Amino acid sequence: MDNLNNLIEGFGHILTPINLLYAFVGVTVGTAVGVLPGIGPAMTLALLLPITFGLDPTQAMILFCGVFYGGMYGGSTTSILLNTPGESSSVVTALEGNKMAKAGRAAQALATAAIGSFVAGTIATLLLAFVMPQVVAFAIKLGSPDYLAIIMLAFVGAAAVLGSSRIRGFASLLIGLAIGIVGIDRVTGQQRMTFDLPQLADGIDIVVVAVGLFAVGEALWVAAHLRRKAGSVIPVGKPWMGREDWRRSWKPWLRGTALGFPFGAIPAGGAEVPTFLSYVTERKLTKHPEEFGKGAIEGVAGPEAANNASAAGTLVPLLAIGLPTNATAAIMLSALQGWGLDPGPLLIEKQPVLVWTLVASLFVGNTMLLLLNLPLAPAWAKLLQIPRPYLYAGILFFAAMGAWTVNGQAFDLYLLLAIGLLGFAIRRFGFPVLPLIIGVILAPIAELHLRRSLQLSHGDLSGLVGGPVSWVCYAVIAVAILWPLIARLIRTAGGNGGPGSGPGQHTTISTEASA
Repeated sequence: MDNLNNLIEGFGHILTPINLLYAFVGVTVGTAVGVLPGIGPAMTLALLLPITFGLDPTQAMILFCGVFYGGMYGGSTTSILLNTPGESSSVVTALEGNKMAKAGRAAQALATAAIGSFVAGTIATLLLAFVMPQVVAFAIKLGSPDYLAIIMLAFVGAAAVLGSSRIRGFASLLIGLAIGIVGIDRVTGQQRMTFDLPQLADGIDIVVVAVGLFAVGEALWVAAHLRRKAGSVIPVGKPWMGREDWRRSWKPWLRGTALGFPFGAIPAGGAEVPTFLSYVTERKLTKHPEEFGKGAIEGVAGPEAANNASAAGTLVPLLAIGLPTNATAAIMLSALQGWGLDPGPLLIEKQPVLVWTLVASLFVGNTMLLLLNLPLAPAWAKLLQIPRPYLYAGILFFAAMGAWTVNGQAFDLYLLLAIGLLGFAIRRFGFPVLPLIIGVILAPIAELHLRRSLQLSHGDLSGLVGGPVSWVCYAVIAVAILWPLIARLIRTAGGNGGPGSGPGQHTTISTEASA
């Protein structure tokens, strides 16, 4: 009942002209950047960071969440109309959505994507409102060893799950950790990795890192590889759905929501995994298997619902524990830290207005997005006709202005260029970005809890293991790291001990395992 009362108070704060304006601007900008390939919510928030530090934190977070949700909506428009996913999480939508558009059913595909996103976002936000306080109550009981174990799980999850290989994932994480510890040691007062440069004594500002990695790095990467012209937009009338489309869509919406919300709350879960799982699930459960691959509406409804439900799930660990599970959440975490707020269990007690207004803004933003996306989908897709040189020249300009406003010194511009080149390099060699940015943000927090744990145990390594939470986290970490070896042993044991396994079968299994 307290959660419901807090949520009602949150609606009282969001339903003011200025807060509604920030919500509208956020969802509008978010939809636009979701439509444009390569310009996602993470890059947009990185560019907005320097501007929003002068705003009230509540209003800025309303704007950020609007951009986040809008990016989830906008990515589906170009996936369906142009077979060009605006977001990585919208790749699965293109599989069936574009086939529907080419078959003359673009209106139905856009409608089920927009309505499914609204349904999933609304249900997931309700779950967020009721689950988050429970997570906070649990997190308050945790000590430094438990927090350290949770952060280590986030590190290993981001590094092991993402990227083309685990080696690249862990290498990206180590680069982020190295950047995160630059500056003066708070305990000893010694400088670390500053190369005797006084500008680095206070560390590398997260704004410079985020803008360099996402804006400059992405702009350089796209400029080096994108050489195509904008595609032609498939004509679309007013998006609508018939009775049969509703009948075939509502169950995938609910199943997608059930998959997306928990995956959003898992470290390194992201939206890509639940959207793929939703597509596979709908393909197995459908009564029209012959339509898959040719434009099945279930293949659009389920993944789009999972996509938006995961966005709400992301906010659970961010607000309750201070743990980001994707790049956009990592930027939000750095923004909260920049305002002097401490994301974690005490945030909901110290800043209840911010938290509950933010949750209420998700309901308002979802409604705005539905009204924006249904009638204006063809207009959004025409943004792809903006010439790429103009688009990315503007991004680089605002990136430079954002870095300059941090400290007002030219050194930050050189640093921005260096980190931008790093961002280009990690894309060139297939390194994931998320482990790097999580390493930069969480490195100081991990170091703090590591030292507290060792101080409590007087330097004994056993102090790094606290209660059951840390044991579970370290067990999951061990399984995640050793899983390739465990899977190989299971396959080998199955080949040796299975009934009727002969030499030929054993050879085949061994060959697959070695591959």
